[in-house]
Amino acid sequence: FFFFLWNIMQEPNQSFVTEFILMGFSLSPRTTPLLFLAFLMIYLLIILGNGLIAILICLDSHLHTPMYFFIGILSMLDLGYTTTTVPQMLAHLASEKKTIPFMSCVAQMYIFLVLGITESWLFAIMSIDRYVAICHPLRYKVIMSPWLCGVMVIFCGLWGVISALVYTVFAMHLPYCVPAVLKLACADTSVNDRVDFILGFSVILIPLSLILVIYFNIVIAILKICSAQGQLKAFSTCASHITVVTMFSVPAMVMYMKPGSKASSEEDKKLALFYNVISAFLNPIIYSLRNKDVKRAVLRVTGWGRAL
Repeated sequence: FFFFLWNIMQEPNQSFVTEFILMGFSLSPRTTPLLFLAFLMIYLLIILGNGLIAILICLDSHLHTPMYFFIGILSMLDLGYTTTTVPQMLAHLASEKKTIPFMSCVAQMYIFLVLGITESWLFAIMSIDRYVAICHPLRYKVIMSPWLCGVMVIFCGLWGVISALVYTVFAMHLPYCVPAVLKLACADTSVNDRVDFILGFSVILIPLSLILVIYFNIVIAILKICSAQGQLKAFSTCASHITVVTMFSVPAMVMYMKPGSKASSEEDKKLALFYNVISAFLNPIIYSLRNKDVKRAVLRVTGWGRAL
């Protein structure tokens, strides 16, 4: 969310980055307290909403299905990568000192990328789950076994770890060490631009393409359903997933797959804000607001729906 400058320690015949100055949003000092309160409230709601979904899925046996297993993982990822960035942002909004040490910046960027890339691939895995549920309902529990679900989640995590490591290593090789401002680096960034594009292709476009192919087959299968009510029910099971994928993938693709020389810091702040904070805030609402299973789970866990 912040624009980066850097302080450089000068020594004989060498220089190196020691910390970054976070310039923040282009707002007047009067609006800073309001911005702090707004983000604090949103962050607390993110913790409450995603935490509640994860706890419900763990406690209620009726939600021990592949779909809710993936939703629980998604909630944990949302909690993780918002916690990686938002508390630091709140601390800098409330403090006059707006710097971050070099190694803290590297660690924050790496963890954020790991969780974000993992979530990108998790969306593709969730689309496979929806395909099996709609196109092979009688074999759903056999195909989507706990073992297979666990393997797919591990794959997403390993892909996130490896891709984030490659991205971070190439970014740290530059004199300033922050890929979000490649256009400000005092070196040739063409190699990094190519690495960014390749990684963006592998962690955004490939999962998104897989999702599109799967949903194309889902639509074909739904259109073969005779009753309109059956078609509507099948479409409704996919609506939540399509919504969260759109909110996450489109801003991330626009932000990370354009060359650093064409990047706009103000535009990138808004895009990062949307796919990092707003999507994590809306995901629990999207998955639970019209979800009868989640509502019933709340009643059962709280003891208000023993009759259910």
